[in-house]
Amino acid sequence: MGTKLSACPCGGGDYAACCGPYHNGAPAPDAERMMRSRYSAYVIKLEDYLLATWHSDTRPAAIEFGDEKWLGLEVKRHLQSGSNHATVEFVARYKIAGRAYRLHEISRFVFEDGRWFYLDGEFRD
Repeated sequence: MGTKLSACPCGGGDYAACCGPYHNGAPAPDAERMMRSRYSAYVIKLEDYLLATWHSDTRPAAIEFGDEKWLGLEVKRHLQSGSNHATVEFVARYKIAGRAYRLHEISRFVFEDGRWFYLDGEFRD
């Protein structure tokens, strides 16, 4: 996917060593890394990656990107439930037209065919 970034949008350090490998096809080792790579993909608008990492049972036909300016990610919790299920709770901050917002979600992930997939999420206040 050839994105040229130095700092990784997810806050994990250098993009080439953090989310870059996942965006270029390497499987994420756990649900937290998958979630971080998906956040970074939203920041840099990688629709193909987001759709490919979304479970086929819940995947939309397309991703609609808005005018968000993503400001940061805080992973609050990563819980593994057996070998094939996990949840990741996170808060993502962003601005639209100068107004600040936060997205607090508990995301569910499933492990199938050697890869983690985003299944769905529950928003929190």
